[in-house]
Amino acid sequence: MIFATLLVTAPVVLIPLFLVVRELGMLDSYAGLIIPAIFNAFGIFLLRQFYLGLPKELEEAAVIDGCGHWRVYWNIVLPMSRPILSALAIFFFLANWNAFVWPLVATSDQDLTVVQLGIASFQTQYSSNWNYILAAATIAALPMLILFFAFQRQIVESVKTSGLK
Repeated sequence: MIFATLLVTAPVVLIPLFLVVRELGMLDSYAGLIIPAIFNAFGIFLLRQFYLGLPKELEEAAVIDGCGHWRVYWNIVLPMSRPILSALAIFFFLANWNAFVWPLVATSDQDLTVVQLGIASFQTQYSSNWNYILAAATIAALPMLILFFAFQRQIVESVKTSGLK
């Protein structure tokens, strides 16, 4: 069921998501921009696949040593999940950094304008000066490049270990 939600495109979910966010009073707020983007099927599926690849023997050994379920998770599973969690955080940050439609719908406050909406408004102001628009797009891409190079090892390690059984 969760995997099937990946087949539903974002425009189909846009109006119901707007209605839910409006009912919760999160329009024109950071919570309205961030919270709906956190929960998606891609993250659930990626974490599930990673956790299926973890050896059960580690958890069983910790239970035999007297650890409870929370301690097994906190001391065994969570430290082993650092690469996949960092890669997932980078994927989510990249998706939210490049988001255009949801911030356009969910906010009308100028203080909550995201980078892509700023570039779009910059494009309407300076439609003939493409050099300014491309410079703004380059500067908007720089944080993602820095983030990728800073966490390149975790991304590669998570992709490398998630495919192994």
